[in-house]
Amino acid sequence: MVSSPLERGVTAMLEGAGNQMWGFTPRLMAPAVRQLGPLGALRWFAANMPRYLLTLRAYSGLRTHLIGAVISLLNGCPYCTHGEAYAFQLIYLRERGRLFPLDEHELGQLCGQPSAFVRRRLVEALELAGLQSEVPVLDRVIELTVGPDQRPSEPEEIRLAHLVGMLSRMNAIGMSNRMPKAPGEAMDPVNKDGALKLRYVGLRGAPCT
Repeated sequence: MVSSPLERGVTAMLEGAGNQMWGFTPRLMAPAVRQLGPLGALRWFAANMPRYLLTLRAYSGLRTHLIGAVISLLNGCPYCTHGEAYAFQLIYLRERGRLFPLDEHELGQLCGQPSAFVRRRLVEALELAGLQSEVPVLDRVIELTVGPDQRPSEPEEIRLAHLVGMLSRMNAIGMSNRMPKAPGEAMDPVNKDGALKLRYVGLRGAPCT
């Protein structure tokens, strides 16, 4: 498909913003611009990114990327699951000084699995990781993502509901374009910490993810 100058320009702008923020060019931007249209993509990101960044500050990177990974794996998007899970892994290592019990590949294997199975595996891992306080958040995210009533029931759930809506839209774009996971790309500024990434690889004892 031949893209228009406007489409190419908007794609370059969004990719540049992602590169500046995360240290890599997000592969999802071009499909998002094609699917939403250049002006639609601009409006969508302008409406959602400021709220996302506020949530990132309010919740912390650890919680926000845990939520993002859960939403993405429940929706079955390998690309977003990996990017969110890898960011969560790096931040957990930086803050706790140890590895999360499930690596990003093991989390990725939960992608598209039944929500009860996903919950059981994640609760076990969160308890082992000393993150028991995140279990109620996990439960509410699951309900808001795949439950019968996906409306926030309390004012403080509005942030969660926005994350579910935002990530679900990106998941849908990723899946409709059959985007595979992108090794080495964590959807957070932590991705630019090369020393932390090398430490993570060394502790995992595996090639760079």
